[in-house]
Amino acid sequence: MLDIELKTQLKSHLKNIVRPVDIVASVDDSEQSTEMLALLDDIRSVSDSIRVEIRRDDNERKPSFTLNSPGQDIHLRFASIPLGHEFTSLVLALLQVGGHPSKESADLLEQVRQLPGQYRFETYFSLSCQNCPDVVQALNLMTTLNPNIQHVAIDGALFQEETDARQIMSVPTIYLNGEPFGQGRMTLEQIIAKLDTSTEQRQAERLKSKAPFDVLVIGGGPAGASAAIYAARKGIRTGLAAERFGGQMLDTLTIENYISINKIEGPQLAAALEEHVRDYPVDIMDLQRAKALIPGDLIEVQFENGGSLKSKTVILATGARWRDMNVPGEKEYLTKGVTYCPHCDGPLFKGKDVAVIGGGNSGVEAAIDLAGVVNRVTLIEFATELKADAVLQRKLQSLHNVTAITNAQTIEVLGDGKKVTGLVYRDRATGGTQRLDLEGIFVQIGLLPNTGWLKDTVDLARSGEIIVDGRGQTSVAGVFAAGDCTTVPYKQIIIAAGEGAKAALGAFDHLIRTSAPANE
Repeated sequence: MLDIELKTQLKSHLKNIVRPVDIVASVDDSEQSTEMLALLDDIRSVSDSIRVEIRRDDNERKPSFTLNSPGQDIHLRFASIPLGHEFTSLVLALLQVGGHPSKESADLLEQVRQLPGQYRFETYFSLSCQNCPDVVQALNLMTTLNPNIQHVAIDGALFQEETDARQIMSVPTIYLNGEPFGQGRMTLEQIIAKLDTSTEQRQAERLKSKAPFDVLVIGGGPAGASAAIYAARKGIRTGLAAERFGGQMLDTLTIENYISINKIEGPQLAAALEEHVRDYPVDIMDLQRAKALIPGDLIEVQFENGGSLKSKTVILATGARWRDMNVPGEKEYLTKGVTYCPHCDGPLFKGKDVAVIGGGNSGVEAAIDLAGVVNRVTLIEFATELKADAVLQRKLQSLHNVTAITNAQTIEVLGDGKKVTGLVYRDRATGGTQRLDLEGIFVQIGLLPNTGWLKDTVDLARSGEIIVDGRGQTSVAGVFAAGDCTTVPYKQIIIAAGEGAKAALGAFDHLIRTSAPANE
């Protein structure tokens, strides 16, 4: 199951176990159960601290297995064969059940221990989802800290009937005590904040109590991370507030054009950027969504939780989000067949008919990826021809189960009240309409800047992008901007990082021309 190199790495990691780990496997005669047992046997073979028990006559999902330790009260189960993106989740679970401490902050860990009540979590994920491990790992950790918390991590593709019954068409999807709790990437801090309603108020008060910064960066993508590093290296008081550190990179499967790194997954690059920022004295404030910018001698940024921060200069690096089609039915069936992540959600549509909206690089890449999983892909492009790179178009044309329709406009998403059943598009040449019967719609039509909260403060282009000059300066003195939220062309990670550095240097230049930096 595991190759020699991976087993060697696993053996090295599992040396950190300080107490025995018992694995109880629930299996039947299926091929998947056999595969799971082979994985567990490999794990047992590299650590004397791990024992495996096999059960065939229980009422648990099959295949699945629990992790526990003698004398502990841990309720953690994998209803999956956790390879791919989830192999790291399995390794971390083994370490944490085995007594190895988490690297999360002591305050967060204590919050989990003190949570009152009973929590039975179920997470549906796919092995190709790069955002799912964050949720799985956070909830697994919580089970090792609080015996009143249970978690089952369920591979949606492995338990297709279950995901169909619950109408799950997007991962990760989290249930709490049998009811929907959340969808999409969530960190431990976000989960706790949703469970502990007093967390938001405490965060707001902490923000208000902070002394003014010299440079305050709003946004945690490549532009924000770069800006924070460049500012901190100047020795000035630097803060970074972000809704989620990593930005769009967290939703990017593979990055192959970041110079000096041949190939890396988006979440890995995001983690590396955050680690680099934390090497400097940057005050990082996560889970903070800005709602207002108030210019002045000290510029104030207000946040949705009621908190606020002040700074001599501000760098806006709020990035962009997926563009909606803005057609009837789209919002109603979001996560019920309408989705934006083919890598994450594709396995849930195995053997089904789907559509991809958008004929640029993202859309064609999505169609190519989905073609290996689903029954049929119909790609719909508004323009008269596909806009993707020629190499991608040649690959698309070689696939037998993909049809491309150009000069077509999607005008409605159809459904039965519970899930998507099709879409209607208009032939732009004839004006006639056509219906497609399908179960999934993957939207890939570009990005919109996250600047709605700024429309009455800084000058924006018609596209909503922040207008900046060659130094990243906006129309407001002391306010700079960088990355995908600006008018700078070509939305690429490497360009965003460069623009973040430029904005930080521009902010520093503004500071030394207008005032002395604040004392640390």
